[in-house]
Amino acid sequence: MDIIVFQQNGSAEKKTAGIRKYATGIVIKKIFSLDGTFPEIIDFPMEYVPESFDGDLVLNFLKHPDLSDYLVELCEEKNIPVVTTGKPGKGFTPFTCCGLGRNQKLGDYGKQFGFPAYAVEVRDERIADIRILRGAPCGATWAAIVDIIGMRVEEALTRLPLQVEQNCFADPSGFDPISGKSPVHYAGNVHHAALKKALEEARQRDEGKNKS
Repeated sequence: MDIIVFQQNGSAEKKTAGIRKYATGIVIKKIFSLDGTFPEIIDFPMEYVPESFDGDLVLNFLKHPDLSDYLVELCEEKNIPVVTTGKPGKGFTPFTCCGLGRNQKLGDYGKQFGFPAYAVEVRDERIADIRILRGAPCGATWAAIVDIIGMRVEEALTRLPLQVEQNCFADPSGFDPISGKSPVHYAGNVHHAALKKALEEARQRDEGKNKS
């Protein structure tokens, strides 16, 4: 799967680090960097956003709304799915990179990155093993589990989301007006929920084994 990335003043560098390190069958084919200072209103965004790109998915990290909106329009014309994180509009617009839902149009990227998912094994109320089934493209999901194995379940449920927040590259000032939460807190919450779900699934598996 070929991914095209658009960034503004390095806005995608840290947020896509996990793709390069942890992805399988995904290649960042091209990164378009739009650097410098832009006017508050851009009447002709086509002068800045190149049109000669092609791929299976576009990750849009452009900050200027006129540039971002124009890129989304281009992707629609090219029939290329586009993920624009943190901004409402057309295409896929998760609040954070780790808040992306599953969708067939997102291909292998959507299978590997977005809302986190774990597979966990528990022994004697401690985390015996943890595997990441789906995680954040910034890599925070992977960084957060380094010290989790061997930890008591209660402690892991508290520690893991905090470690995610420490490794999250979202802008903490970008509060959601509805929930009042910042993207960093949101990232911690979705990882906490994912671990809680994995622990429940592990408990059900163990109960099934005991019954058989």
